[in-house]
Amino acid sequence: MANKANSLAHTKWLCKYHIVFPPKYRRKIVYNQYRASLQEIIKRLCSYKGVEILEGHMMPDHVHLLVS
Repeated sequence: MANKANSLAHTKWLCKYHIVFPPKYRRKIVYNQYRASLQEIIKRLCSYKGVEILEGHMMPDHVHLLVS
């Protein structure tokens, strides 16, 4: 479904966003302490908004998301 283009009467588009969430001062707390809860929260928020997560990576000091 990642390559499916959205369309209207006269337009077609394929829209992807690369989002990075760094904590304040890039503290290295994401991976160890909050990994499981952050995954659940991000998945829930994306499902509420109808956003498809194409890729996601959790690093020790930030989170990468590729969403469509």
